[in-house]
Amino acid sequence: MDHGQGRHAAVSGPVPAGAATLYECATQVLRRFREVRAYTEALVAPLSPEDCQVQSMPDVSPAKWHLAHTTWFFETFLLQPLLPNYRPFDPAYAVLFNSYYVGVGERHPRAHRGLLTRPRLNEVMDYRAYVNRAMEHLMEQLAPSAWGPLVELGCQHEQQHQELILMDIKHVLSSNPLQPAYADTFELQPLGEAFGWREQPGGLYEIGHGGAGFHFDNETPRHRVWLEPFEMATRLVKAGEYTAFIADGGYHRPELWLSEGWDLVQREGWTAPLYWQEEADGWSRFTLCGRRPVDPDQAVLHVSQFEADAYARWAGARLPTEAEWEVASVHGGLHGLYNHAWQWTASAYLGYPGFMPPEGAVGEYNGKFMSNQMVLRGGSLATPDGHARATYRNFFPASARWAFSGIRLAR
Repeated sequence: MDHGQGRHAAVSGPVPAGAATLYECATQVLRRFREVRAYTEALVAPLSPEDCQVQSMPDVSPAKWHLAHTTWFFETFLLQPLLPNYRPFDPAYAVLFNSYYVGVGERHPRAHRGLLTRPRLNEVMDYRAYVNRAMEHLMEQLAPSAWGPLVELGCQHEQQHQELILMDIKHVLSSNPLQPAYADTFELQPLGEAFGWREQPGGLYEIGHGGAGFHFDNETPRHRVWLEPFEMATRLVKAGEYTAFIADGGYHRPELWLSEGWDLVQREGWTAPLYWQEEADGWSRFTLCGRRPVDPDQAVLHVSQFEADAYARWAGARLPTEAEWEVASVHGGLHGLYNHAWQWTASAYLGYPGFMPPEGAVGEYNGKFMSNQMVLRGGSLATPDGHARATYRNFFPASARWAFSGIRLAR
């Protein structure tokens, strides 16, 4: 589908000087909206309708649901409040594709998203096209001040779901006995750098987002933290280094593990990262490109925070706090911050001093999850270009392994 038709028809002749900045803002946001929406559909293009339907565990959502939910976001928070006479594509979608916005209304249970065999995938794609046309109309009719911040939030939200699509379809395909590949893209690149430590002096630092540019509410307020002197590893832990931890009995030594993590290892029978399998000639792992031998020079992926913590203890180190990670990422000359794996920290996901979520349903975006979650920093091979930054705060339960999560040590 072509979203490029008709935008400039609303502007004829030279743009008045006083309107130039607003016009440039509007066209830039519209271009970004089109690119983000198109990229989501490109990610799903290699998948069959059957692939897009499956939910392999409660934490995974079907690709079809991601396509619809990201569309629901624009319809719910922009089109219905701002565009006069807008008619929803299907009123039932308000419940089917609401994720966790209690203030908006009822929600279909997360664990049952895979049961939504209807609407069909082609109907969801029609929904996307319908909302895209309406969004372009909205951006033509109203001043950017009315929709600019919310459109950017919607694009950033969709970029989060782009990574989730890849996380989730990897789990779905790994559950298939045929172990099919998603595509030949998104292969992890080796970590070429030698391991080393970068010293960081102690003192008073500021962390959190400040200045211009998009940020989520949980990245603020910018505030001061006191850090004792520390060192940060210059690169992530490699898979080959993690296999040494396994060979040394890492999953069988309770002294290395936090109590909850050890209980989980025993209960779930963990012996290696998620997607790893021991073969006659060594370890293999399931990737988006199919099952492949573990490359010892690639970053270890798909470890929980419990596993990351146990490995750090085995290595005579520890996990960094999120404040240490942010300070070192800005001042430390570190490698592979954003393009290999999200990096677990030792910090619980809490609000910064003075944090206040925005009013209304959009305020449910981050603040309501500030309990029983741990912070990850950086970005991964699946993070969309331009989406990561030093102040970005990702978060998952300490037990989560299906994210593209890895390890960077501190001491």
